[in-house]
Amino acid sequence: MGREFEITNEMTVDASLEEIWQAIATGPGITSWFMGRNEVEPGVGGVVRTAFGGYTPELTITAWEPLKRFAYQSDKAADGRFVAYEFQIEARAGGGATLRLVTSGFLPGDDWEDEYEAMMQGGEMFFHTLGAYLTYFAGRSATPITVFGPPVSDWQRAWATLDAALGLSVGMVAAGDAVRFTPEGLPPIEGVVYFVNAQTLGVRTNDALYRFLRGIQGVMVAGHHLFTENVDQQENEQAWQAWLDRLFS
Repeated sequence: MGREFEITNEMTVDASLEEIWQAIATGPGITSWFMGRNEVEPGVGGVVRTAFGGYTPELTITAWEPLKRFAYQSDKAADGRFVAYEFQIEARAGGGATLRLVTSGFLPGDDWEDEYEAMMQGGEMFFHTLGAYLTYFAGRSATPITVFGPPVSDWQRAWATLDAALGLSVGMVAAGDAVRFTPEGLPPIEGVVYFVNAQTLGVRTNDALYRFLRGIQGVMVAGHHLFTENVDQQENEQAWQAWLDRLFS
């Protein structure tokens, strides 16, 4: 038992083809909107590497058509599991482009539904983060901040706690809502919600993208991108770790 799947996300952006390619096909570009730190060995047969906590996949590049198409996928496991990503870029008359991401693969086992739902929800967040990056931070490189909170047993309560901590209306969060909060040990944060669904919440400020996600490990994950210079990554991760621990312990 299992499920083959194909998920398509599409958006129109005003960024140049070069800015889009930099965002999807270079290590610094991917690191500025996806998860953890990323490296790209370019060309067909090359590799896309990601380091996100203890998750360190290496995916093989299967298509490399600069400014047009970029695809890569994991090896098939013994149970048939794999995932593949394909980015398609179509230039628009007058500037900008349509960007399409097709995510496909196979999820084995009888419990594929929860994993598929998490993939859907998380994929939407990452794609909207890419859109926010191309709209507000194109061409810039971010320092990634990745922190995993304590185990969560009641997710409805956890999201309500997060909403309140961010100064949002509990259970009624929508894109465009204002966010104001000050994590201890960090400067005040003021921004807007750029995306929210049942398992994720993203906040954009003038110099950062802050994301909160329901991790498959059963914990709240903070996966942020800071676009300011001279960021002390260790100091920031320690402060965010303490903030998550206080909030969800």
